[in-house]
Amino acid sequence: MTILHGHSAALRSKRRREGLRTLAFLSPWLIGFSVFFIYPLVSTVYFSLMKYDGFRPPTWNGLTNWTYVFTQYPFFWAAMRNTLWLVVIMVACRVAFGLGIGLLITKIKTGAGLFRTAFYLPYLAPPVAATLAFAFLLNPGTGPVNQVLGDLGLPQPGWFNDPSWSKPALTLLALWGIGDLMVIFMAALLDVPKEQYEAAELDGAGPWKRFRYVTLPNISPIVMFAVVTGVIQTMQYYTQPLIAGKTASGVIGAGAGQIYEPGYPGKSTLTLPQLVYNLGFQRFDTGSACVVALVLFALSMAFTALLMRRRGGLITVED
Repeated sequence: MTILHGHSAALRSKRRREGLRTLAFLSPWLIGFSVFFIYPLVSTVYFSLMKYDGFRPPTWNGLTNWTYVFTQYPFFWAAMRNTLWLVVIMVACRVAFGLGIGLLITKIKTGAGLFRTAFYLPYLAPPVAATLAFAFLLNPGTGPVNQVLGDLGLPQPGWFNDPSWSKPALTLLALWGIGDLMVIFMAALLDVPKEQYEAAELDGAGPWKRFRYVTLPNISPIVMFAVVTGVIQTMQYYTQPLIAGKTASGVIGAGAGQIYEPGYPGKSTLTLPQLVYNLGFQRFDTGSACVVALVLFALSMAFTALLMRRRGGLITVED
């Protein structure tokens, strides 16, 4: 018994030492995770229940901030609809377009490097400069795009000046800067075993079946990565809709004191990250800004969990 007791004590001591050693190796990550994620998240929840303007000490406010944001703040539900629209439509279009361009360039025998560079360069353009350029190109009165459409006898949309066209215009801007996804998909496509294509071709599989049963199963993890990161990035979509709305409304370049209506035109370019800035740094309502931030966090987690759980319905995975 004494020998068994001593053996078990030694085993427990060894496991304790291994646990402490593992904890020591994990400590940098644990410290960073606690400081840059746990603490900000707990603070955001705390301030969402407080009346706080950033200057005076916070006072208990209960669910007043939540009630105000969901029932009284006039921009919240419009921003929610716009953000969800962008998440569903823009992310789907970017993934499909990026995959299509990647497939096209991998099939090109001559000049692939030139096309790859041409499609990747727009991604390097600063967001503000790219948005200003698109606002100029898509200007309904003087923009060259509408002039070409008019010469061809096609309809001339209002783009960033029309609530029904502003989000499609932002989607076009996102597709123009598709270089990041193109490179990722190209790397995945070039890694697909050629033997599988040859076997499928010998079996009489056409282009669509080769894509469906060979290409897609092999690149499915990359497709999932593109969708999940695209959703998270779109949830943080701030600069492009803000600059597009300001440019179309004429606020950029106007004199001091110019009043800007958020989400021009007609709240169609308003997103949830803009509300965080509007509430927290323009209205000094930190509590309500924290409510919107928590809604963004919850939506991001819900979309990511749904995509990871339903990935078999989004992409083809073969065992």
